Amino acid sequence: MSQQPVVAVLGLGAMGHAFAANLLKKGFVVQGWNRTRARGEDLVSAGLLLSDSAVQAVDGADVVIAMLSDGETTLQVISEAQGALNHGATLCQMGTIGVEATDVLIAQLAEARPDVMFIDAPVSGTKAPAENAQILVMASGDQSKAQAAEQVFAAIGKGTQWLGAAGASSRMKLVVNSWLIGLMQSLAESTRLAEQFGFNTDDLWKVLDGGPLAAPYAKMKLGMIASGDFTPQMHLVWALKDARLALDAAGDAKLPALENIVDVWQQAVDAGYGEQDLAAVYQFLKP
Repeated sequence: MSQQPVVAVLGLGAMGHAFAANLLKKGFVVQGWNRTRARGEDLVSAGLLLSDSAVQAVDGADVVIAMLSDGETTLQVISEAQGALNHGATLCQMGTIGVEATDVLIAQLAEARPDVMFIDAPVSGTKAPAENAQILVMASGDQSKAQAAEQVFAAIGKGTQWLGAAGASSRMKLVVNSWLIGLMQSLAESTRLAEQFGFNTDDLWKVLDGGPLAAPYAKMKLGMIASGDFTPQMHLVWALKDARLALDAAGDAKLPALENIVDVWQQAVDAGYGEQDLAAVYQFLKP
């Protein structure tokens, strides 16, 4: 497929805005919509066709990206817009909405719009990687019919990992985010312990950097802790939402550490840290 598909982006928050911006840079025709219209107005000069409704945004689009805040919102918006989808369009659900909402959406589209190609495609990466087209797309669905979607994924990310039938990716996304959340809590506590012993974040990173524990993510979060700048790459409140989604979907799996983190992070959100980066849990742990 040589011709670029027309793309609609539903949800122009941090991630959706980055997707739209990168697609525009690559020459795609992009139609965007956000509940708060101002979120997309800065991209109009770059060519974004900003719509007043999701229905208007998907009209004429070959590929539709849904990057919305949660499952309830995603189901509501897609329910409203699905009748306006092009025949044979591809819908890529790219937000972290959990297993239950994903399965409901798959069934809903199969019944109402069987002609629409659905791809479950959450991403690994936060705001800065998204802005630099360095996210990894975790895709699931019928890859043999996903040529248009793969053109879009190539423009917004560094790679695509296909994981099987639609729905698999939302499950893997919860696995990845559970690991990330556990790492952040451990890093915050380890930093507090290091400080108790008289070490600073540079000391801690130099030791980590000398061995196999030198995760780039840890370096970035230690930088936030050192500077005290917790401008959100991923809001603590949304990370807490993802942790709860993982627990909800876990079934009989025992996840006691994640359960404890949910309790601590809820306390941090209640204390006013929810709109900061999840690394701000370090601040919450300070005496």
